[in-house]
Amino acid sequence: MTDADPRITLARADLAAASLEGRLEATRYAPPRPMSVAEPVAPLRRAPDAASERMDELAFGERFDALEPHGDFVWGQARRDGYVGFVRAADLAPAGSAPTHRVSAIRTYAFAEPSIKSPALGPFSLNALVAVEAEDGPFARAAGGGCFWTAHLAPIGVFERDPAAVAERFLGAPYLWGGRTSVGLDCSGLVQQALYACGRACPRDADQQAALGREIGRTELARGDLVGWRGHIGLMLDETRLIHANGHHMAVAIEPVADAIARIEAAGPGAPTAFRRL
Repeated sequence: MTDADPRITLARADLAAASLEGRLEATRYAPPRPMSVAEPVAPLRRAPDAASERMDELAFGERFDALEPHGDFVWGQARRDGYVGFVRAADLAPAGSAPTHRVSAIRTYAFAEPSIKSPALGPFSLNALVAVEAEDGPFARAAGGGCFWTAHLAPIGVFERDPAAVAERFLGAPYLWGGRTSVGLDCSGLVQQALYACGRACPRDADQQAALGREIGRTELARGDLVGWRGHIGLMLDETRLIHANGHHMAVAIEPVADAIARIEAAGPGAPTAFRRL
């Protein structure tokens, strides 16, 4: 295991997860501590510094395997997409009950009490994970997260069927490097959220996502197909239109795929590297 991808491998030369012993060389090995995200969103950073690059975000209720504390941060691995980095310790809590529901609305609030007039917590984004402890009228009381409007939740195992339709719900959301919520997200964050809502596993980065499914030709493009470039990815709405979070519009936008291909090629990244059908 000498060519392990450091983005998704919980290991350094001096320390690695105990599960990697015998597969990857390190000075010592230790078992990670299972934690859960206790805030609506928790940035995962490259270094233990609030000014460091945001590489990913963890949603409320997602698991994080914490391996080593670093001041106010913890180094570990996001269990849902496997990404490794630093999360603020204050954003985490010991892992509790397994989630029973996920947020199915594009964003929602939880309330301190089962009343819309009580203090609001959030917003919580699509695909956040919730452990419902009890229902109180139209509200669902969640472990550590207040009272959610039940209609904004879906039981684990109940998913949507059309990733393109999910992506369209993010139209106009601002572009944010490393983001994956309706408050701000990047190209691969949009694809990941669309696939998660449909019950599909999905890695974090564009190059990883461009290996999903099977290869097709450009003339075969249809709704739900992926178009990948070096460092960028989008999702087809039909045979001609692409939806993607991008730095040109600084938002989630829909445009003719031919226009996107010409513009991105002229900007330097080159022609698409992948046309994929999931």
